[in-house]
Amino acid sequence: MNRPQIILIGVNHKTAPVEIRERLTLEGDLVQSLALLKSLPEMDEVLFLSTCNRVEILAAAQNGSQALAALMKLWTEKSGLAVSELEKGLYVRKDNEAVAHLFRVASSLDSMVVGEPQILGQLKDAYRSASDTGSTGTVLNRLLHKAFSVAKRVRTETAIASHAVSISYAAVELARKIFGELNGKTAMLVGAGEMAELAAQHLKTHGIKRLIVANRTLERAVQLSKELGGEPIGLDEMDDALIEADIVISSTGAPGTVISGKRIKKIMRPRRHRLLFLIDIAVPRDIEPEVNKIDNVYLYDIDDLKGVVELNKSQREKEAKKAERIVEEEVIKFEQWLESLEIVPVIQKLQKKAENLRQRELDRSMKALKELTPKQKKAIETLTRSIVQKILHDPIITMKNGAKNGCDNKALLESACRLFKLDTVKDEKIAPSKEKRNT
Repeated sequence: MNRPQIILIGVNHKTAPVEIRERLTLEGDLVQSLALLKSLPEMDEVLFLSTCNRVEILAAAQNGSQALAALMKLWTEKSGLAVSELEKGLYVRKDNEAVAHLFRVASSLDSMVVGEPQILGQLKDAYRSASDTGSTGTVLNRLLHKAFSVAKRVRTETAIASHAVSISYAAVELARKIFGELNGKTAMLVGAGEMAELAAQHLKTHGIKRLIVANRTLERAVQLSKELGGEPIGLDEMDDALIEADIVISSTGAPGTVISGKRIKKIMRPRRHRLLFLIDIAVPRDIEPEVNKIDNVYLYDIDDLKGVVELNKSQREKEAKKAERIVEEEVIKFEQWLESLEIVPVIQKLQKKAENLRQRELDRSMKALKELTPKQKKAIETLTRSIVQKILHDPIITMKNGAKNGCDNKALLESACRLFKLDTVKDEKIAPSKEKRNT
């Protein structure tokens, strides 16, 4: 198996605003997006990660340049963005840089809030979908499993997740800055997913009086309300709830806006123009930006939360440095595994040639030893196979450990091919190893 190239392209909260990120989420659900990416002939393996703060494509391909060009063409066609506009916020990582970036993402070192736990779960969900649809193979399976173990090491060996915060927590902190204290306030969640649930937990911790949960599926709203002591409603009942709410946090998976400027204007009079605080933490956005122009209405989206997040950075910098060292160490280990992919075909050729020689000489000898019993023939068969295995043991171990011992793998493999004249051995297709799923 030739060593594949690993490429990663994407945008995140640091490089592109939300209006650009939301145009790169591709059409349809995650399975449809994966099918679209996997249909590109340049792709061998691919994974698609889309969260509120980042949109990334991770791929393994024999020709990284062709794969990158194909991904760029697809993204510009589907997003409607000009290449120049896309490239302003786009980052491209290749091979070790791509591996290091993925490890940093999994470990929450690249998150808006360093140490937040959500991104690891989102990455696992993305991998699960890719694996279930057959979009990943030997390389990405191994890479993603390694990313999960790196994230575990970081959380175990550093205190980066102490007093963990998230986008939801940052949203509640922003609400506290606006209102001072949240005691006695009424909050409404629009959407009942993981982000909304985390926001609700933080709101309850800070003493809100009443929690309303609005969701497209009423069953889910009822379930979350039961867990958190809230009041479930359907989205069609949202106008009455907006009249009563002080804080609205919206985080649905809707493809378009859920709360329009027209709707907010309509409810402000019965509210007696009481202050209304809206936080939109969805991508694509749930709330029309024009809402911010209405008197006594304050709208914040994900990008506005950066200021709140900055407050957490200083206490995490020391632990982040420890985590970066872990990432560097694990990148080296993965690089060694990648190099081993080039060794496998050489080892297989060596074993094949040795077995062919053993079988040929054994067949020749057996013609002169016709008087042997079946038991004796079997004993000779076992003996010759054992001798070949013992002779090959040291060369094979030397090749496998070459990278670990600081050897030049390419030179080592070329020497082995010359010494054993392996170039004359017909190539055999290597069956990809099946990685154990552990997500």
